[in-house]
Amino acid sequence: MRKSGRFLAAVLSFALVLATPLSAQATKSGLSDAKSKKTALEAEKKKTEQELKNLEDLKSDTTAYVKKLDSSLESIGNELSKLGDDIDAKEKQIDTTKQELSEAKETEKSQYESMKLRIKYMYEKGDSTYVDLLMESGSLSELLSKAEYITKISSYDRQKLDEYAATKEKIAEKEKSLESEHAELLMLQDETEAKQASVEKLLAAKQTELQNYETKIASAEGQISEYAKSIEAQENQIKSIEAEIKRKEEEARKKAEEEKKKAAAANKAAQTYKTVSLGDISFTWPCPASGRITSGFGGRKSPTKGASSNHQGIDISAPTGTSIVAAAAGEVVIATYSSSAGNYVMISHGGGVYTVYMHASSLLVSQGQSVKKGQTIAKVGSTGYSTGSHLHFGVRVNGSYVNPTKYVSP
Repeated sequence: MRKSGRFLAAVLSFALVLATPLSAQATKSGLSDAKSKKTALEAEKKKTEQELKNLEDLKSDTTAYVKKLDSSLESIGNELSKLGDDIDAKEKQIDTTKQELSEAKETEKSQYESMKLRIKYMYEKGDSTYVDLLMESGSLSELLSKAEYITKISSYDRQKLDEYAATKEKIAEKEKSLESEHAELLMLQDETEAKQASVEKLLAAKQTELQNYETKIASAEGQISEYAKSIEAQENQIKSIEAEIKRKEEEARKKAEEEKKKAAAANKAAQTYKTVSLGDISFTWPCPASGRITSGFGGRKSPTKGASSNHQGIDISAPTGTSIVAAAAGEVVIATYSSSAGNYVMISHGGGVYTVYMHASSLLVSQGQSVKKGQTIAKVGSTGYSTGSHLHFGVRVNGSYVNPTKYVSP
């Protein structure tokens, strides 16, 4: 029963060393991951917000340009409307002038025909008619009047023909000028319509560009909203993990206090017995196939995440499957698996002396089994917190680990 007390003290102390720091480790890793994800999400959200600002600036510039194009189109439309009115008025003037020209031509033609008839009549009657007309005059005054009348008729005909010809020429020049102005108006109308078409094409392109910006802005706003939701979810997860860590730490603290009390009680009970000095125990090297020590006892740089920086034993490098033997005869008190030690065995040699064998690929003994010195108890491996195939060998005396190389060597 007293032997069982010593065994209980050793087991509780060893379990405390292995288990206490591991309870919250996975949770703390999750907390770190959650915070990293939150930071990444916040960076992406900030980046998208900057992209959104750039898009809104581009949209604002394009909207202002579209407004300017709309104003230009309105101005061009007014210009085209005025040109249309000017063209209509000019065409009416041309029609009126053509009518005037036609009437002038007809008047000239009529006057010309009348003159031809008088000339023909005088030619056919000869000079006698002209003389008879003069001789029939009753007085000199009448004679002179008739002679003057005949002369005036001839002058009138010539004058009228000249006037009609001049009027016709003037109207023709006016028609030509109006036609030229009309052609210029039509050409200006074509140019203005081409300008209108160009502005309309540019406006359509800018409106399409504006729609694209609006689509991208809506997409960016949606992404920002999703990022905000994801960030909120990560914050909630972080709070949940932190609460779980706090709960586990409190649980571990209470458990550690309880285990410490139990270990103290067990050690107190064990102290009533005489401790066997190590000199009374003959150790053999625990890994016959290799004597290469890759990590000594005491302080060191942690070789992997989760491994202790205060090494409570020595590491012996050996191929996987190599035999691990009991350093001395005793009773197997632990033969199990731990996330840090991997497959491991603890042997009690009496008098508060224990040896520990960690990271085995397989175990060949079980708890409560008696073993002989040099008996194969396990195979070398790399289970638990390990960076390669090796045996971690430890010696524990009265609840504390000691340097194994002081008592055994290859």
